[in-house]
Amino acid sequence: MTTPRLIAVIGATGAQGIPVVRDLVQSGSYKVRALTRDASSPRFQELQSFGPVEPITGTFASEADLRATFRGAWGAYVNIDGFNSGEKAEIFWTVRAYELALEEGVKFFILGNLDYIYKKSGYKPEFHGGHYDAKGRIGEWILQQNKDNHARMQAALLTTGPYMEMTISAYTPMSVNVENDVATWRLPMQDGAIPFVALDDCGHYVKWLFDHPQRANGLNLEVAVSHVSRSDLARAFEKVTGHPARVEDVGFDDYFGKVWQQDPEHPAGYNADLDDPATMTVRENFSAFWTAWRHSGGNAGVVTRDYKVLDEIHPNRIRSAEEFFRREEEKGIKKGLGSLWERVQPEKMGHILKITEDNRTGKL
Repeated sequence: MTTPRLIAVIGATGAQGIPVVRDLVQSGSYKVRALTRDASSPRFQELQSFGPVEPITGTFASEADLRATFRGAWGAYVNIDGFNSGEKAEIFWTVRAYELALEEGVKFFILGNLDYIYKKSGYKPEFHGGHYDAKGRIGEWILQQNKDNHARMQAALLTTGPYMEMTISAYTPMSVNVENDVATWRLPMQDGAIPFVALDDCGHYVKWLFDHPQRANGLNLEVAVSHVSRSDLARAFEKVTGHPARVEDVGFDDYFGKVWQQDPEHPAGYNADLDDPATMTVRENFSAFWTAWRHSGGNAGVVTRDYKVLDEIHPNRIRSAEEFFRREEEKGIKKGLGSLWERVQPEKMGHILKITEDNRTGKL
């Protein structure tokens, strides 16, 4: 029997990290060591429910803690929370994570990445959003370094996007409200589309990258469920729940501070300094975020995906908003949480994002 390979995970208790750890541990092919600020937290305890997960107590903003996490690991999966750190700190600490993983002898490094939308737009300023472009820049840098370093440590990117779960969770930029028994979203996306990601698929993709290092080396695996328009979202929810739904387009003036209650003048990364001219506000960052989706309709705009490749890599992937909602309906009933319609009622909606659960607080 082959000895399971050890994977070091940064960002294990985040929305994406949880299914990644789950699928790695439950496969039996991998063991996981996870960096966490608090090994007694409910999110880390959830990781432990999948099987043994070794905790390293510390922070991504510490070279000593990063070294301890990477030491002796065969692989690393790194997804630093840019909404904690801000754009500048995320770039620095992700670069150091890559360098220290290489120093410590890690053989395969995966970055939890996002599209470099500013570049994909042709460097148009209205598309520059710090939480996307920070990851996108580092991702390109890592693949460039990999050309020189792959004999020592190979690397790949998993490029995701907005989580479909955010549409049915509390306090996200795209949360649903039930108004007069109608599921209602108000989103500033015009006639565009969002390449949503299903979190349950992320674990499969990360495991696939670790399972196929020769093919994965140097790969930017860009994933999504599908490009979902406003009508797609409403129609899928209605079909699964049997309840009416609508998705209204709104302008930025109505969206910021009214539809989405987050203070638009706060820093996008809550530990970033607003006096630093490099720090973007929530309004600046998310104006670019929504501008990207306004220009990505029909999988023919700024952000595109190759769905044929994804079908090959993950034949059982979630392929539509309707399939996603149907699985959530089944999952919720199985867990005793109620139907999907019951779960989106204001008193029942839970958190999917660690940042909303923590109320935008926490150490770097």
